[in-house]
Amino acid sequence: MFHAILDNCGVVPLRTANLYIMLAKYNSPKDKIAYMEKKKEIIRIKKGLYVGSPAIHKQLLSRELIANHLYGPSYVSLETALSFYGIIPERAEIMRSVTFKRSKKFKTSLGLFEYQSIPSKIYSIGFRQEFVGDNYAYLIATPEKALCDLLLATANLKFSSKKSMLNFLEQDLRVDLSAVKWDIGIVQECIDAGKKSRDLLFLKEVLNECI
Repeated sequence: MFHAILDNCGVVPLRTANLYIMLAKYNSPKDKIAYMEKKKEIIRIKKGLYVGSPAIHKQLLSRELIANHLYGPSYVSLETALSFYGIIPERAEIMRSVTFKRSKKFKTSLGLFEYQSIPSKIYSIGFRQEFVGDNYAYLIATPEKALCDLLLATANLKFSSKKSMLNFLEQDLRVDLSAVKWDIGIVQECIDAGKKSRDLLFLKEVLNECI
C-alpha cells in the first residue's frame, strides 16, 4: 500500500510531516520511516527531507527538483543552469542555485548542493519553470539571469570595458554566445536593480551584439 503512495509521489521530495500523514495508521510512524530508510525504500536527503527510491517509483531522481526543496526559496542557476542550456561545455557536477537567504552548502548522498546569496531585488528577476513531461517542474534561471547571477556571485570580478567582459565570457567561462537567443530585457532589469550595474552593462553590450 505504501509503495503505491511512494509511486504516486514519484521524484517529489517529502518532508517528515508528509510521511507522518501517510503513515498515520502505523503505531510508530517514526520507526516505520527509519525502517524504510534502512531498507532503501526512501532516501534521506537531509534531516526531515526524503525522496522515494527509484527502485520503487521507477523514475530517475531530479537533482534540480531536490535542489529547489533542499533549501529555499531558491532556484537552479550559475554554472548548473549555463550547462543545462548548453552555454558552457562543462557538465556541472555541483548543483548550484541562488537564494536571497544566506549562502549555504549541503553534502548529501546525492551530491553536493550549493546556494549562493544574491540581493532579494535581483533574486526575483529572470527565473522560470522547467517542466519534465507531465510529472513535475522545477525552478531554473533563464540563460541571461544565470550569467548575471554568476557575475554577481563571484567575488573580486571587475571589468573595465566590453572587451574585458567578452574575454572573460569566451576565454574563462568558455561561453558559447550563439547557444541561445538572449533576452536583453532581463539583463536590463538586473542593471536597474543597482548591484554591479557597470559590469552588467558591459554584459548587456556583449549580448546585444549576439542578437
